[in-house]
Amino acid sequence: MAEYKSKQVRINKPDEAIYAVLSDFGNFTPIVADKVEEWNATEETCSFKAKGFTVKLRMVEREPHKLIKITGDDIPFEFFFWIQLKSVAPDDTRMLLTLRAELNMMMKMMIGGKLQKGLDEMADKIAAAFNAV
Repeated sequence: MAEYKSKQVRINKPDEAIYAVLSDFGNFTPIVADKVEEWNATEETCSFKAKGFTVKLRMVEREPHKLIKITGDDIPFEFFFWIQLKSVAPDDTRMLLTLRAELNMMMKMMIGGKLQKGLDEMADKIAAAFNAV
C-alpha cells in the first residue's frame, strides 16, 4: 500500500472539540451538501456523487479525542484514511492526516503527488476552519 502523510497542523482548540466534529459525518452536511451531488450522511457513513461516480465512506475505528479511521465501501481499490489528533496544551491540538491506498505503480506515478498535495491542503483547511471560530 502507498502511504501519504499530511504536514502536521496546529489547531487552537481542545482535542475533544475537534474530535466531536470530525467523528460524525452528519456534521459535514452544511459544508459539503451544496458542493457534491446526492449527499447523504449519518454519524458513521456518508455517500455522494462526484464526477458521476458514487462514493461511499464509513468510519471503521474511533479512539475518542485521538483517532478517526475511515475507509471506502464499494470502490475499486482499498484505502484507509486516518485523522490523528494530539493534545499539546488545553487549546493547542496537533493534527496529522494519513492516507494508505492500494495503488499500482502507474497510479502512484500519476496521482501520488496530487494525493500528497491534497492531504496538505485538507489539513490546512480543517485547521483554518477550526481556528476561525
